[in-house]
Amino acid sequence: MAGAMAAWTRSHRKSPEQWELERRMRISEIGRITDGTVIDVSEQGATSGEMQLLIYQYDVAGVSYEASQDVTALRHRVDLHSCRAGLMTSIKYDPSNPGNSIVIAENWTGLRN
Repeated sequence: MAGAMAAWTRSHRKSPEQWELERRMRISEIGRITDGTVIDVSEQGATSGEMQLLIYQYDVAGVSYEASQDVTALRHRVDLHSCRAGLMTSIKYDPSNPGNSIVIAENWTGLRN
């Protein structure tokens, strides 16, 4: 019985991509909005599995935060070539943990034109 339970548990574990999707959706739903600024856009890795990071900063209650978001899975929603240092953006953050934030999700974007 223990072996079957262990096999079932392994087969139902969430992938890192699933965890990240759930994090984005949760912050998108419950997050508070503040103003922020894009600091940099970084593409890492020379292979087809290239990672795209959006690096940004924002302030909440007098505390400055610098964060990055892996936007690789959201390529269809963001044109990284139009994102440049100094671009103003809206940030959604978790009110119980302001360091947990996003700039873009499947159903929301803080990027401004």
